[in-house]
Amino acid sequence: MCGRYSASRPPDLTEETYAARVVDEPPPPSWNVAPTDPVSVVVDRGEGRELRTLRWGLIPSWADDPRIASRLINARAETVAEKPAFRSALVRRRCLVPADGWYEWRQKRPHFISRAEPIAFAGLYERNGETRTFTIVTTEAAPDVAYLHDRMPVVLPPDVWDEWLDPANDDAAALCGLLLPQTGFAAYEVSTAVNDVRRDGPELLAPVTEETLF
Repeated sequence: MCGRYSASRPPDLTEETYAARVVDEPPPPSWNVAPTDPVSVVVDRGEGRELRTLRWGLIPSWADDPRIASRLINARAETVAEKPAFRSALVRRRCLVPADGWYEWRQKRPHFISRAEPIAFAGLYERNGETRTFTIVTTEAAPDVAYLHDRMPVVLPPDVWDEWLDPANDDAAALCGLLLPQTGFAAYEVSTAVNDVRRDGPELLAPVTEETLF
């Protein structure tokens, strides 16, 4: 499960980190990205990597009701090649979702999970009319974060970014082979302020200490 994450890099740094040129007007940095928010994702439609602004929560091209997006913020790696909502996007419309890290809750206490290296979630995107949306692929949690949740977003290492984004790659089995849990993450407790989607700012990533608990 990935229901909230942080994407606070400014557009110029995101452009440099992911070797992608900004195409759409980028949304402002956010330390509390929530479903339906517009965010920057990296796509390659055959003309090199581009930073496009899409909304989180997939609306398949065939869907009549946009409210389906709230149920499609994540796609399970184990079934992504089979589910009607995702299987076409898997072989034709893949993206990277730049992030600083993501939040998980344990006993109603939020934790932030991250690492020093740039993070790129595996994503799928769709277009429904003029609306462009995406979903984040999840997998079984790695041992270092499984105590927080049994699922985690698929974080793609940089050496497979080109393979994942390649618009000519339609090998579903090979693509699914990239959707593996990664290790090397650290987690720490943060303030419950992140529970409110209206709250935003770098203070949300501040570790909770014994002094701030009481």
